[in-house]
Amino acid sequence: MNYISTRDKTQSVSGAKAIVQGLSSEGGLFVPSTFPQLTKEDFDTLASQDYAQRANFIIGKFLPELAAQLPEYTAKAYAKFDEEDPAPLVKVADNTYLLELWHGPTYAFKDIALTLLPHLLVGSKAVLGEKDNTLILVATSGDTGKAALEGFKDVQGTSIVVLYPEDGVSNLQKLQMQTTTGNNVKVLGIKGNFDDAQTAVKNIFTDKTIGESFAKKGIALSSANSINFGRLVPQITYYFSAYADMLNAEKIKLGDKVNFCVPTGNFGNILAGYYAYKMGLPVNKFICASNQNNVLADFFKTGTYSVENRAFHKTSSPSMDILISSNLERLIFEFSNRDDVLTNARMADLKNKGAYSVSAAELKELQKLFVGGFASEEEVFACIDETFDTHGYIADTHTAVALSVYQSYASECGDKTPTVAVSTASPYKFVADVLVALGEKPTGNDKKDVEKLEDVTALPIPDSLNALFSLKKLHDKVVDKTAVTNEIMGCF
Repeated sequence: MNYISTRDKTQSVSGAKAIVQGLSSEGGLFVPSTFPQLTKEDFDTLASQDYAQRANFIIGKFLPELAAQLPEYTAKAYAKFDEEDPAPLVKVADNTYLLELWHGPTYAFKDIALTLLPHLLVGSKAVLGEKDNTLILVATSGDTGKAALEGFKDVQGTSIVVLYPEDGVSNLQKLQMQTTTGNNVKVLGIKGNFDDAQTAVKNIFTDKTIGESFAKKGIALSSANSINFGRLVPQITYYFSAYADMLNAEKIKLGDKVNFCVPTGNFGNILAGYYAYKMGLPVNKFICASNQNNVLADFFKTGTYSVENRAFHKTSSPSMDILISSNLERLIFEFSNRDDVLTNARMADLKNKGAYSVSAAELKELQKLFVGGFASEEEVFACIDETFDTHGYIADTHTAVALSVYQSYASECGDKTPTVAVSTASPYKFVADVLVALGEKPTGNDKKDVEKLEDVTALPIPDSLNALFSLKKLHDKVVDKTAVTNEIMGCF
């Protein structure tokens, strides 16, 4: 299968090349030239498989050049998870389920893809015969950074640099990144927000002078953000896995539609679900759940994506504190009938004018499948408390955004479709806010707060999070957002 760029369809590469390169040369995102279609027999096969086998099956449809190696790759990746099933489905209420994606090494959903991406990258380089070292550049709003560091640390032939907003991640997220070991890792805080970090990464990718400078040193650039299709494709699996689990539990019959409610900032998580839909997954609605940075919710209501004069909010769900949602580009490319010229123009308008709009016809089609909503901080905290009080379930702040938005959606329109809300992180990663939501007063000491949450909820503390507090901080440098390029260039 070949991959084309959202901004120039003449840019066509293999799946292996799309993973190794990360971003198209003109700044577009690689998308599959076609979407494989699943049959009834395929769904029967998925229902009979474990998670790693499901991943082999789905990813192999997109990366046939790696099909022979995928069983080894997925076995190694998902052996790092605490649970036998890396993506268990938990019923919390009638017709409402949570898809828990946070049982990996960093206790966030990014582990699903980032434990596997290093294998996909190394395998893709072997297919292409590429010998250069690969520099992975990552911008993170919290969880991607640590998951990428864990995935790529000490992987031969790679180096990784992670940028995070100094004041835009939780204390535990920051500590996870700052204590990462490995002889090929570097972590930088920046004075700015996630959008600043993401823009810095994209600018480096699209600057030909920088690319040539790295090439002379035998270094090729790639990304572990979801702008890289190799990061996105493993995420498609868990949508099919949730559906297969519901079939096996006899909660639905094959062909029945379900809703997916997804907390998202950069739009990669929910886009993977849309790609599953394109392959034949029966979906009624994708409910796009935002926090107070509700640019996506506004887009699905109005058809205009605007960051102009929009306030940036620091919230209790920092991984979603994003205004420029990179993966939305892939969605509007599809709904524009894959018009690369139009998509390029819209992205230029976003960069230069701070906004773009889709047509009335496109918006009508989008709204048939997508609905956007957002939750205030008060609603998020109330949802955490109510979910624990009513169902005995401890949700983190991001998961609570999804549950709150879903509850508002269901009460407004009366939709009784079975719904899967995507649970993206362990509540221990946002321990102070979860304690406040439960009516407890944080101590101001993260270690004591973690212990307090365990006392209050009886939810066991993950071993690796508990061990964080005795680790040495190895990466505490902070730079101005304007100095990022020079800082990275100076390291290689």
